[in-house]
Amino acid sequence: MNFGSVQPPFVNPIVPFTGSIQGGLQEGLQVTVNGIVHQSSATRFAVNFQTGFSDQDIAFHFNPRFEEGGYVVCNTKQKGSWGAEERKMQMPLQKGNPFELRFLVQSMEFQVMVNGNLFTQYSHRVPFHRVDAISVTGAVGLTNISFQSPVSWQANAAPMTQTVIHTIQSAPGHMCSNPVIPPVMYTNPTYPIPYFTAIPGGLYPSKSITVSGTVLSSAQRFHINLRCGSDIAFHLNPRFNENAVVRNTQISGSWGPEERGLPQAMPFSRGQGFLVWIICEGHCFKVAVNGQHLFDYYHRLKNLPAINNLEVGGDIQLTHVQT
Repeated sequence: MNFGSVQPPFVNPIVPFTGSIQGGLQEGLQVTVNGIVHQSSATRFAVNFQTGFSDQDIAFHFNPRFEEGGYVVCNTKQKGSWGAEERKMQMPLQKGNPFELRFLVQSMEFQVMVNGNLFTQYSHRVPFHRVDAISVTGAVGLTNISFQSPVSWQANAAPMTQTVIHTIQSAPGHMCSNPVIPPVMYTNPTYPIPYFTAIPGGLYPSKSITVSGTVLSSAQRFHINLRCGSDIAFHLNPRFNENAVVRNTQISGSWGPEERGLPQAMPFSRGQGFLVWIICEGHCFKVAVNGQHLFDYYHRLKNLPAINNLEVGGDIQLTHVQT
């Protein structure tokens, strides 16, 4: 797998925003929209799955409205004309709060998850394969819009209640005793820091992990660790006071040699959103930030299934994790 096999995310897009969906919608595709509802006099926003950059043909219009107690309108527009509205008389979002919307394309309908909970289902009124663009308008700010292919989404799906405790041989003569932390679904997409979660099944070639959030305006550093028991197989450590992205491995409490070289400028900025995408290959981790490949990190702990916990900490607000 390479980074070109999945559409790169849109990072910090300016609203109103319209972007292409490469290859159009397909069954099993999941589109995740992360952002925050503005504290303003405006009372609504919309996410539209549409044909082209015009708003004349919208297959699915998802329209939260903060009025009359709050409700969500779903509809379809064909050749400039709206169909019959479907209203859900609930408001799962709050002004001033971050949110996560996940749209899953099924053969007969869209399924919409809001902050980790199934909110609504919307039956297709037009063939979904006509959709090749997504637009967002209204009183919201966006952190990112990301795409997950049917294969990777199914591979990452895991029971939310399963707890497994086991011991794995990590490398010759080195045991990783790994209590696997079960994944936790947070109703508020602002995750706690520090954050820990399991990587179900551990790592393997083509496994991908995404972490997104916002760097605090006063940030000094943060880290993303892929752990094997008490060891850290991969330590990703942006340091703003050093203008560096440090990578390393810690085994039995001892750090190895740091890697710092980058092919471009520091990709993280104080006060800005980010999306880190880590793909595990057989010989290395490939790391992209905000859709751009940044570096490869060659495995120092090579028993990949033993690497089965993720840790995120430091000076950030964490908004989305996909393991």
